[in-house]
Amino acid sequence: MFSLIVISHPVMFPGEAAIIQQLFVEGLEYFHLRKPEADEQAMQQLLDAIPAAFHHRIALHGFHHLAAAYGIRRLHFTEQYRSMTNETTWKQLKDKGYSLSTSVHDLQTIQSLSSFFSYTFFSPVFDSISKRQYQGMAGDDFYLHDEQKSVPVIALGGINGENIRKVAAMNFDGAAVLGTIWNEPANAIENYKLIQDQVKASLPEKETHL
Repeated sequence: MFSLIVISHPVMFPGEAAIIQQLFVEGLEYFHLRKPEADEQAMQQLLDAIPAAFHHRIALHGFHHLAAAYGIRRLHFTEQYRSMTNETTWKQLKDKGYSLSTSVHDLQTIQSLSSFFSYTFFSPVFDSISKRQYQGMAGDDFYLHDEQKSVPVIALGGINGENIRKVAAMNFDGAAVLGTIWNEPANAIENYKLIQDQVKASLPEKETHL
């Protein structure tokens, strides 16, 4: 199954929890909660406002110590954190039942990732929507060969309803969207459903377990 992931807006805003809840209701499989400037109290308030029934679908990018209290089983780690952490730590987290993810920005790193990671983001694939200065690395002839992957690879950067079919054709295992959802919060659900419809209607079935 080709996985579709939504990453949160980096900044807190009113009504956000209701939109996140509705995304889950519409069938969102996984939601990555990334708020680099938020403090712990703000994160707790946001999590408190999201029904507990959906917490197992959330991946935390920060404040990992909150995971147990909220029934969250998914943790995301930056490149910097990963570079300072050894296999023992990853194994300990996996043994506790956590699903781990990370991010990479070059093909060589994908091949060397620890098998303890369930998947990785690879970005930017296309020109970023949320960060205009980030230019995509995948040209028209880009193809990610299976032997280049040590774990499933999720495309990130500039993905929308018009180009998500290209993502599958490039042999990614899924796609993560950010700007196409949150640049217009009032249309977040509509924009998500447009992409979701493209995934359901035109992308091949792929066995991807995240």
